[in-house]
Amino acid sequence: MIEDRIDVNIAGGLDIPLPRMVPVEVTFESPVLKDIAQTVKEQFKAREIKEKIKPGGTIAIGCGSRGVASVAEVARAVVSEIKELGGNPFIFPAMASHGAATAEGQKKVLESYGITEDYVGCPLRATMDTVIVETLEDGTKVHVDRYAAESDGIVLINRIKVHTNFRGPFESGIVKMMTIGMGKIHGATEIHFHGFEAFDELLPKLAKIIMGKLPFLFGVGVVENAREQIAKVEVIPAESLFEREPELLALSKELMPKLLFDTIDVLIIDEIGKDISGSGFDPNVTGRNNRFIPWSGPPDVQKIVLLDLTGKTHGNATGLGLADVITMKLYRKMDIASTYANLITATYLDGASIPMIMNTEEEAIRLAVKTLRRVRPQNARIVRIKNTLELTRIMVSEPMLTQVEAHPQMKAVGAASEFPFDRQGNLRAA
Repeated sequence: MIEDRIDVNIAGGLDIPLPRMVPVEVTFESPVLKDIAQTVKEQFKAREIKEKIKPGGTIAIGCGSRGVASVAEVARAVVSEIKELGGNPFIFPAMASHGAATAEGQKKVLESYGITEDYVGCPLRATMDTVIVETLEDGTKVHVDRYAAESDGIVLINRIKVHTNFRGPFESGIVKMMTIGMGKIHGATEIHFHGFEAFDELLPKLAKIIMGKLPFLFGVGVVENAREQIAKVEVIPAESLFEREPELLALSKELMPKLLFDTIDVLIIDEIGKDISGSGFDPNVTGRNNRFIPWSGPPDVQKIVLLDLTGKTHGNATGLGLADVITMKLYRKMDIASTYANLITATYLDGASIPMIMNTEEEAIRLAVKTLRRVRPQNARIVRIKNTLELTRIMVSEPMLTQVEAHPQMKAVGAASEFPFDRQGNLRAA
């Protein structure tokens, strides 16, 4: 049993010199969509969209567990336009095993993003029950949310972006939500049995099967900029999905934020969570992924320190196993059942492994620096970020200033200062 405090004998202790930290501003191309509701309204005027909504028909609108920018506003606009055309919409969670793999848990995840019945203007209907629409020759069963399967039409709203575990023409987006998210825990488990290396071919194959069996109408693809703002919302009719989604994925890759360093000794991440990334923190940013998943940086990071969980992750600490050190605070917030449900479904169990736990944020950071190989503490190249979505304002150690000054997208915006630890060993806001 892990007690409230861990006392360990560390040779020489943790009283080591730390380099001073400097605030740095990072610039990325960041186009912003100014009027979400108006954009959705204009796109619903297209004949290939509005003719899909039959008066009186029930329309199931799937939303996921990711912290998509302004997702409640997007959902509300879609609901409004469907009602305007005479449809009877309802929202359902299309999020596989998230929300502790329970209907109530998944409904709470949606509500935490502002997707409430009062705000979006339609009912929320959550179930973990599924309908099997097809069984493949190898025995793989294709599951679909029961409420969605029983509706007169299905619409999916999702962010389109690079995935954290595989590469292909369809990564995180409408196709993945249709096959995995809408399949709930049973469908997601069936698909993850094949491993991420099969997803680039398997997901579009399953999506075509589902579209041949059920009335999928259109997807609403959201592309974000590097500042977690919506850059583009596009209503994609079913007939154009397999052509258009890869094009929006390419746009997302251009706009996504990244760490502009090849090598980092210690990466400090203030918070992780399912609202930040499917992996808790994005391997596309950190350069580090689960065992057995082919992956390469940059950056090449020697030690990763995690300080806390977001509130919206509801204790789901998926991905903490990719780090080297965590805090006692993070460990105590971890919901074991929710985390395990998510990672058992994904089959990559090392994402739930418990890294070394230190009592405070100060101890966690000092331990990571002390255990660097072939790097003196005062020379450590340290980067501190809030999370892997917010990378326009970061902190770097003084030994990295030469790289900052040489890069056209980075600029130091303040004086160097010591780590701002308080008396409890916690960091004040960067």
